[in-house]
Amino acid sequence: MLSTVLFTDIIDSTTHQARLGDRDWKRLIERHNHLIREALFTWRGQENDTAGDGFYATFDGPARAIHCAKAIQERVRDLRIEVRAGLHTGECEVVDGKCTGISVTTGARIAALAGPSQILVSQTVKDLVAGSGFTFTDQGERELKGLPDAYRLYSIS
Repeated sequence: MLSTVLFTDIIDSTTHQARLGDRDWKRLIERHNHLIREALFTWRGQENDTAGDGFYATFDGPARAIHCAKAIQERVRDLRIEVRAGLHTGECEVVDGKCTGISVTTGARIAALAGPSQILVSQTVKDLVAGSGFTFTDQGERELKGLPDAYRLYSIS
């Protein structure tokens, strides 16, 4: 099925965890997770997985995924943290109710290249939302770990 994948990750999470200690880190993560789930609900995203301080969600449209990523970044600022986000759209296989496949891996690799409070998207996402009012900044072609081709990436301005 065609899906837009969104990956998010807290910037410097280990530093935050060490500074806060386990109890306060747990509270921060619980609040972070709640805020992300609210944004996913608002923008009709489907939570696929979490891993520590990261989320993986899918959307039936790239514009909603971008809006959700922007909402997440705004919401977590109140927690005094920053997240990076990456988006890609492609065909996915569904295994045990979750999207899998190379498109998912591509989205994860794009997210890994994003900086603090940055949303990186693939050329595919940019092309699909043409005319939607989003402004993009070309980040050039980038190699994605383990993938054979370079991908042109854009940040949301």
